Formats: sequence, C-alpha cells, structure tokens
Amino acid sequence: MTTQSEVRRMTKLETQVQAPRRAPHKKAYQVRLGSWWWALPALVLMVVVIYVTTIAGGFFAFTNWSGLGAFDFVGLANFVKIFQTPELIGSLWNTLLLAFGFLIFTNVLGLLFALALNRTLKSRYVLRTLIFMPVVVSPIAVSYIWKFIFDYNGPLNQALAGVGLPKQNWLADPGLAIWCVLVVMVWQNIGFVMVIYLAGLATVPEEMEEAAALDGASTFYRFRYVVLPMIQPSVAIATTLTLIQGLRVFDQVVALTGGGPAGATQTLALEVYQQAFTYQQFGFGAALALVLSLLILLFSIAQQYATRDRSAKEA
Repeated sequence: MTTQSEVRRMTKLETQVQAPRRAPHKKAYQVRLGSWWWALPALVLMVVVIYVTTIAGGFFAFTNWSGLGAFDFVGLANFVKIFQTPELIGSLWNTLLLAFGFLIFTNVLGLLFALALNRTLKSRYVLRTLIFMPVVVSPIAVSYIWKFIFDYNGPLNQALAGVGLPKQNWLADPGLAIWCVLVVMVWQNIGFVMVIYLAGLATVPEEMEEAAALDGASTFYRFRYVVLPMIQPSVAIATTLTLIQGLRVFDQVVALTGGGPAGATQTLALEVYQQAFTYQQFGFGAALALVLSLLILLFSIAQQYATRDRSAKEA
C-alpha cells in the first residue's frame, strides 16, 4: 500500500514537473501583449493617414465638391468626363510612356552597372557611390539642375554648337520635352536600382558561375541560365518599384515643363493636382486620383505575376 509520505512525494514531483510548463505560456502571453501595444500607435497612424484618406478620396470621387462648402452626388459623371476629354486621354498616354520607358531603361542600365561593378573592378566601391549619389538628392533639385542643362543657352546646346550641331529647344519642343523628362527620371534612379541588383548578385555563388564557365558556357549563357534565375526576387522588387514610381511621376514634370509645351508632358498625377487645387474641382480631381490608383494596382499585380519566380509558377 502507498503511504502518506509517498503520496506527498509524488504530489511534489508532479508540481515540479508541471511548473515549467506554465511559466513559458505566461511569459509568451506577456511578450505578445507588449508587442501589440508597441505596434498599436503605428497601426493607428497607418490606418488614419493611408486607409481613411483613401476611402475619403474615393467617396468624393463621386461628388462635385469644390473643396469647400456643400456638394452633390454625381455618380459616374466624373469618370465619364475623364474618358471623354481628349486632354486627359493624352495625359494617360504620357503617363504610360514615361512609366514603361522608366521601367525599361532604369532596370536595364541599373542591371548593367550592377554586373560591371559586382566583383572584379578594384574601384567598384567609389564608382558605386558616385552612381548612387543622385538618388539622395531631392527630385526637384535634380530637375532644376537639368532644366539649366536643357536651356537653349545651357551647357548641352553649347556643347552641340561647339561641334557644329544646331541648338535644340529641348523643353519647348513637344517632340523632345517628354524624352527630356524621361532622361532626368532614369538618370536619378539608376543608382537605386543598381543597389537592388547588387544585393541580388551577392547571393549568387561564384562556384556556380565558374562551373558553368568550365563547361564552356559563354558570358551571356552564364547570365541567362545561372545568374538571372537566382536574382529573380531582385528583378521583381526593382521592376515593381520603378513601375509604381513611373506611373505617379510628378516632381520632374512640374520642375522641368509644368506639363507643357501644349500638354506634351502632362501626366495624370499633375492633372490630379491641377484639378483639385488649381481649378478647385476637388471631386473631379479625386476621380482622377482613383483612376490613377487603380492603374497602379492593376499594373503592379500584372507585373508581380509576370516576374514571380519559377518555383511559384510550378506551384
């Protein structure tokens, strides 16, 4: 038979065994509670600044509000007006041209610089810094510097005249102005994209490239079948960010051309600003902003689908 002392000893052992099980559960709960309260201010700020304002803008897109006073609901009239106005359709095409031109040229040049400055060049750290420096400068400041360069009597035309070529009205010519805006956008952001690709190239083992070279693969085939599949996440990130930035281009257009000449560089983001704050048509400007947001969302989803990695496609 079991004595009382044995019963007490067994009870004490059970208590010692069960005690460590309760402590981690209580500690984990305290950590979770503390993390939640620390994150709460940031969550509230994000909800107010981003989601509440977005919902409010979407609401006013269906009204004729001028920014002050009362307003009436007009349904889809603002959206119908957008697609029936030739100037706004032109702004849409300008936005798409700048966005996809920016996407292509920035990523191609950024990737080429990343490949050139990845491993072997001794001065690569200095060159990386020099290429990245324009990224940290304000887009407005960069645009005004380039506006001076593109001036009719500026350095670019002086250089052309020095070699016997005619001067150009770079920012006053409707056929040249939008390409000038694109040049400024690409020039300032090559360094940003280069850094993204350098981070991806750092994950590619040198042994794999050396093994491919020993097997007789050329430089192009090593890049196509060894390097590019391994930097697929970097490609997805860089192309997504440049596409979004290109679709909402604003600073460069305002500083260089103000949307001119004759609307040749007018973009949707600039139209949103002018309609809402210059012409006091806040409801119509909100409708334009909603269209622009939907464009960014749709193109971003399509781009993410196109650049997802091979394992995701097979899954």
